[in-house]
Amino acid sequence: MFIKKTKAKSYEYIKLVESYWENGKSRHRVLYNFGRADLIKKDESFLSIVKKLCEIVDLPLNGDNSIGKNALPDDCSEAVLYNYGYLAYEKIWRELGIDGTLEALQFSSSKTEFPIPETVFLMAIQHLLEPRSKLSTYLHQNRYFNLTEIPLQHMYRALDKLSDWKEEIEAELFEYNYVRVNKKVDVVFYDVTTFEFESVVPDELRDFGYSKACKFGEVQVVMGMIIDECGMPVGFELFKGNTFDGKTMVKALENIKKRFGIHRVIIVADRGLNSKGNLNLIKEAGYGYIMSSRIRCMSKVIKEKILDTTGFTVVSDDSGNESFRYKTIDYVNVFTDEDGVKHMLPESLVISYSPKRAIKDRKDRERLVEKAKKLLESPEKITASSKRGYRKYLSQAIPETTESPKGESEKSDPEKVEPEITWELALEKITQDAIFDGYYGIQSSEKNMTATEVMEAYHMLWKIEESFRIMKTTMEVRPIFHWTPKRITGHFVACFLAFIMERKMELLLKDEKDEVLSSPHRIQEALNTMQLAAVTANNQEMFIRAKSDPLSKKIFKLLKIKMPSSISTKCEITARLTLDAEPQEVQLTFL
Repeated sequence: MFIKKTKAKSYEYIKLVESYWENGKSRHRVLYNFGRADLIKKDESFLSIVKKLCEIVDLPLNGDNSIGKNALPDDCSEAVLYNYGYLAYEKIWRELGIDGTLEALQFSSSKTEFPIPETVFLMAIQHLLEPRSKLSTYLHQNRYFNLTEIPLQHMYRALDKLSDWKEEIEAELFEYNYVRVNKKVDVVFYDVTTFEFESVVPDELRDFGYSKACKFGEVQVVMGMIIDECGMPVGFELFKGNTFDGKTMVKALENIKKRFGIHRVIIVADRGLNSKGNLNLIKEAGYGYIMSSRIRCMSKVIKEKILDTTGFTVVSDDSGNESFRYKTIDYVNVFTDEDGVKHMLPESLVISYSPKRAIKDRKDRERLVEKAKKLLESPEKITASSKRGYRKYLSQAIPETTESPKGESEKSDPEKVEPEITWELALEKITQDAIFDGYYGIQSSEKNMTATEVMEAYHMLWKIEESFRIMKTTMEVRPIFHWTPKRITGHFVACFLAFIMERKMELLLKDEKDEVLSSPHRIQEALNTMQLAAVTANNQEMFIRAKSDPLSKKIFKLLKIKMPSSISTKCEITARLTLDAEPQEVQLTFL
């Protein structure tokens, strides 16, 4: 780190600059811009800072408060950068009761010699600010200002504890953040995704299965997550890698009732979880559901009602043109279980039609048909391809048979060659799909909800899809560098806790219109700009606050955390940045 002078037009500017390597080249980044040199000389506040800096390092001043040429100490060290932006997440960590929950669990369990809350917090903020492996986290943990150093073995042991305490942690956090403050949970969103490993060795948790990331040559785990209406995660479950999405619903329902004690809730999920068996399970558990419907698979009578143009309510845009239309169809969903028992599920089917969606559906289908035509040019690839996508628009052609002449008995010919299977476009399937262009169905057990309320609830499902995307990209939950089921589970618990804090940060930054102002990536960038440059001279350590992103200052202001002074000692910064020393008290109710 050094002082750099630059000229622009007729002025000279003073900057604090740091050198770093990128792609094999030396580059500079500006840590602090002091401004124009001529103005700095007249700035009393700046001169007082310089004077204080000289006093800290015990530098003699001339009579005019200038620094003598030989005044600088010979033992002045190079600058070391520390991140203090993590303090924003430390405040949230305490406000959510995570710190108190882990301390209470550690106290109630067998004696553990190392501090689990501090260890888990380090792993969590590493995923939030600069995702790394546990080994790399250990090697780079000194980048955080005044954070307790954690040995590597403690991180691995903490993962084992997190795996053991997973259910208790989820239950206590729900108790602390919902039950304690009387916050009702009326609607939850549930979805499933997969996380792959760079491995081909299956075990009791990892296995081959349908990969949502198309990583079919690698083992994976299946993760089901529940979030509330605000997008805050409530709980999650890990399943063996070959578990079908629909089979995860049973466990999710058990968790909602047993672990979180929610007695009445509406579950919103995508069509991948929509099976009659799942819908019946939800009803038997005493819950309601709102799910995307497979209208093309409905009975002929329901299809006719869907395509009937009467009964629709038209919604127009600002220009007076039709935006979309919708209507509600009442019907009974009949389900026969494995024991032959017939179940009747009264439902409301909300049908919407959008001209824009019709155009999109048509283009998507035409693209699939074109791919199917190309596949006909290579028949040997057809049977090997998936039945999904463009493969569904192909069907086997029925070979023509020739009748034997009259009076000639049919005899089996041992050398007779079976007719070759031929393929053709499934024109009838294409025509049937085209009829439903623009139509979308949502089925719900909630007869007292209006069509608008059902559609609004379902359209919020994007929040859980976004949640998975954040975990896989910004937080980099994968790649996963653990190989035992217990460590893998502990890793996901640590990431789950980190994600709770990230979501809380997003909600903190909402505007008056209840819209999130900053993305997780922007928050990450902003907090990483909050750095302190530490320099030691004459056995005295001083810290210079680097220039930070305006968003980071807003975050600190919202969380009521004081920014450090421009130049301070460690004691001064620690006193200024002091958070609530005592963590929130958590009484364990699960055990």
